[in-house]
Amino acid sequence: MQGREAHSNKGGAGRREGEARHVPVMLQRCLDLLAPALGQPGAVVVDCTLGLGGHSEALLTRFPEARLVALDRDKEALRLSGERLAPFGDRADLVHAVYDELPAVLSRLGIARVQGVLFDLGVSSMQLDEADRGFAYAQDAPLDMRMDQSAGVSAAEVLNTYPPGELVRILRAYGEEKQAKRIVSAIVRERDKEPFANSARLVDLIRSALPQAAKRTGGNPAKRTFQALRIEVNGELAVLERAVPAAVKALDVGGRIAVLSYHSLEDRLVKQVLAAGAATTAPPGLPVVPERYQPRLKLLTRGAELPTEEEVAENRRAAPARLRGAERIREDVE
Repeated sequence: MQGREAHSNKGGAGRREGEARHVPVMLQRCLDLLAPALGQPGAVVVDCTLGLGGHSEALLTRFPEARLVALDRDKEALRLSGERLAPFGDRADLVHAVYDELPAVLSRLGIARVQGVLFDLGVSSMQLDEADRGFAYAQDAPLDMRMDQSAGVSAAEVLNTYPPGELVRILRAYGEEKQAKRIVSAIVRERDKEPFANSARLVDLIRSALPQAAKRTGGNPAKRTFQALRIEVNGELAVLERAVPAAVKALDVGGRIAVLSYHSLEDRLVKQVLAAGAATTAPPGLPVVPERYQPRLKLLTRGAELPTEEEVAENRRAAPARLRGAERIREDVE
């Protein structure tokens, strides 16, 4: 289970609640990647995953003439980050939305093109550390896992109602869990006795269902199942599949995008979108490549960049982070 922010404490006296616990991942590198596009007056930067507002605060501070549009599906995150970003006044528009809704959000705000986009994917530390959200396998909590608790089905509903074959598919596809059949057999057997409600029972079941060899490697044996449930509950990969191309399309020429991923499924999808934008679409063998086939993007990172050892030491939740960036170099040609 990844987390995109660390908590330095749970809210020290006299400090704003969100600010006290938010250490953004790979902050300086993200700012440096976006900087060439955000220096001019009137530049618009979108933080598609606002969370507790650490990246957004840094963007507004470093680029004093830029305007921020920030999205989050979690109303509690919007409340906390709104407090944090209040000193920036009308330079910041905070919007309750999922990031694949970016085109509609920009349209409502009357913004045709943006100069920068940042995605910090995965589950935020606020969600991991608030016990009643049910994201973390390390503490007992209701099995919810919804990033927006006002909509959708919970993880408990998925566990208790999905057919066995669908649960196996989810664990394999979203958790890359090799023992999916064994785990699902145990889940189905136990849910028939009593529906699942809390995380500790699921963690115990997974531990007892796995063979000893599978429990000796890869950290907590429940982490892949919890990741798979969270992705299913929030539709994360389907949303991301729509959101990254939409963000690229919203970029002005010279605009830049930076994406932080935390597991291979996210990173693979981001890599595919950015690589496709940076490739020619011309049929092979053309002596001259017409403009409509020319690349629309220039990649700014060689592969995926990793956090430094120092950052991982300071913020253990940065360890799985992978950063990719690209610049829009050409308009779409119909």
